[in-house]
Amino acid sequence: MAHRTRAIRYIVAGLGAALVLLGVAEAVSAFFSAASAPLVAIGGAFIDVIPPWVKDAAIALFGLYDKLALFATMALAVAVLAAGIGLLARRRRGAALTAVVILGVVVGAVVVSRSGTTPVDVIPTLAGTAAGLAVLAWLARLADAAEGAPAPSGTTAGGPDRRRFLRAVGLSAVAGVGLIVAGRAVAGIRHGVDAAREALKLPAAARKAPPLPSGVQAPVEGMPPFTTPNGEFYRIDTALAVPRVNPADWRLRITGLVEREIEMSFDELLAEDLVEADVTLTCVSNPVGGDLAGNARWLGVPVRRLLERAGVDPSADMVLSRSVDGFTAGTPLSALTDERNSLLAIGMNGEPLPEIHGFPVRMVVPGLYGYVSATKWLEELKVTRFADDTAYWTDRGWSAEGPIKLASRVDVPRSFANVPAGQVTIGGTAWAQQRGISAVEVKIDDGDWVPAELAAAANEDTWRQWSFAWDDASPGRHEVSVRATDGDGVLQTSDRADPVPNGASGWHRIQFTVEG
Repeated sequence: MAHRTRAIRYIVAGLGAALVLLGVAEAVSAFFSAASAPLVAIGGAFIDVIPPWVKDAAIALFGLYDKLALFATMALAVAVLAAGIGLLARRRRGAALTAVVILGVVVGAVVVSRSGTTPVDVIPTLAGTAAGLAVLAWLARLADAAEGAPAPSGTTAGGPDRRRFLRAVGLSAVAGVGLIVAGRAVAGIRHGVDAAREALKLPAAARKAPPLPSGVQAPVEGMPPFTTPNGEFYRIDTALAVPRVNPADWRLRITGLVEREIEMSFDELLAEDLVEADVTLTCVSNPVGGDLAGNARWLGVPVRRLLERAGVDPSADMVLSRSVDGFTAGTPLSALTDERNSLLAIGMNGEPLPEIHGFPVRMVVPGLYGYVSATKWLEELKVTRFADDTAYWTDRGWSAEGPIKLASRVDVPRSFANVPAGQVTIGGTAWAQQRGISAVEVKIDDGDWVPAELAAAANEDTWRQWSFAWDDASPGRHEVSVRATDGDGVLQTSDRADPVPNGASGWHRIQFTVEG
């Protein structure tokens, strides 16, 4: 028991040193790029190298909490590593300190390898490593004293030395956590993004979106709202730390195969004639029946207008959009120059873009999955060719063009729900951006396909809700399936396909129980 207690002291010493290391690095990173924070850099590098199927498995398992799950996993890995170094410090102090230095060098190399970083961005890691070394040496010495102190009869081993050690560990933990919180707060104040967003008054649209027709919301209790609130809109991207871009510093460059390169400020973008459009976005990682889709009213500048101004070379067929954090998406040029509402969006549901959704500027392209079109924190549009350039996810095995597949789902009742006998009202959502939805059918158990009632349609670029009243629901376990037909008369396929490489397909089925 005494041996275990002594080992725990050194484990705790390692954990305390790790918290200080991360806290100092986080606090100092507030004065450098977002990717200079060690966990952000390591997590970003991990996302870059994982196979697509791992990414999809994580999204399927954790949904919108995938980034939280990644940080939790990294925190666990750091804790295990710190505990091991703490134990090493008990017998081989020099080796433990050397291990911290080696880790600092490795993390520093990862930091400078990230897009948008420079060699000076290694400073937070160096500062954190130095602080971690000092705290580990300090706590290990106190652990030595607590371990070696005599234990009088009837007293706790270590006596004052043990209490001194515990106070030091507590101080280290509080300091580490406090520095992490302070670093985040200082970053927000320093970059002024929150204040700039709150002060921004969106200009009125030169072309407003038509009012939503009455009846776009299916009359089924528990259905998602037709327009997704900003706070509930799905977020899938590769940014572990949300880029903080002050509109005063933002610039958009249009480069590549153009007659004249263009650079625009945010104020110049605001001065353009703005367009409003209701558009449903969908993530390619959305499984059959998944909720990685959302509908919003966007405000922005048509991309085709800026491309016309730049003068696109006839040989071009793709636009490579780039985020401030290095993410890229390759969008078919035709989708940005035809009559659809492809926008450089600055507003979402009547307010400036939320930071997590791309403030100050992002792309919105109807009919294409986000991985080839919906670049957030946009800074460059490079006119190019598919034969000459590739993008972030196409480099990782995803298809190049990414048209959204016809999809439908059951939203009410939820899977494995219990519902009262009698009339059971079923509701759901279907989408086929750029084609619209002309029909939805449902099937109860092994029965025939029967038409559902369609809610009103807003336009071809938004989802459409539907409902079905099952009047004589018998008690027991039942299954409901759904399929849709798009505006071109194409029936949704029953063939199942995983999201990789170009989106999931198949009919959504759920089971529920009618209570007797």
